[in-house]
Amino acid sequence: MALERQSETDGFGRLEGIGAVVTGASTGLGRAIALELARAGARLVVHCRQSREEVQELVELIRRAGGRADACLADLSDPGAVATLLARSEEFLGRVDVWVNNAGVDLLTGSAANRSFAEKLEQLWSVDVRATIQLSRLVGQQMREAGGGVILNIGWDQAERGMAGDSGELFAAAKGAVMSFTRSLALSLAPTVRVNCIAAGWIRTAWGESASEEWQQRVLRETPLQRWGEPEDIARLARFLVSSEADYLTGQVIYANGGAER
Repeated sequence: MALERQSETDGFGRLEGIGAVVTGASTGLGRAIALELARAGARLVVHCRQSREEVQELVELIRRAGGRADACLADLSDPGAVATLLARSEEFLGRVDVWVNNAGVDLLTGSAANRSFAEKLEQLWSVDVRATIQLSRLVGQQMREAGGGVILNIGWDQAERGMAGDSGELFAAAKGAVMSFTRSLALSLAPTVRVNCIAAGWIRTAWGESASEEWQQRVLRETPLQRWGEPEDIARLARFLVSSEADYLTGQVIYANGGAER
């Protein structure tokens, strides 16, 4: 996805001078969100756990298009890494205006798919839930002291209605916690800091690209718009939610799922 794809004709959704952090930005949703925020004028710190080459390629892409970006590697399953990421972000940006908690454990592809239920639950809880809560509270307090800011979390559209199977149970527990936490944190930080969450539906990331024909048909069957969502669909929504155009939105879980049942 080229940074130059979208030509800006007015100020809607512009983020000029904004300092933003996107966690889990080396691939998929995080990468698309980082590119969209950079296209809107934000200065960025992009985070990943260990995909150094991928995240550095993202930084160079943003820089070649005239943007400002830096990378930070940190394993968010380690509570100490949370402070490292925050300190690195402040060092590069000066002030953090926007924080996007996108980092999450991939349990559907690679060797992680073969781990036990207990191991998967521990990984999800440490990264998707604990790190999101720790980062949000720390960043939120700093934003409140600085006079404003926006936190955006990523949930799952089926967390509240449920999905059968191990993966459904695991992601419902983790993302349901994130979505509920979002609503409460928004109340704690209002009126100074806005906090919202995107409950994403079937998005064509790594697992979606390799999913079986049975899953491909299930996605089409369950989605009224009859297509997979693309990372860019979520990225454009994220850009709006962190912009001044969304200043009256906080404590919301916005479903981006092609009209699927909630």
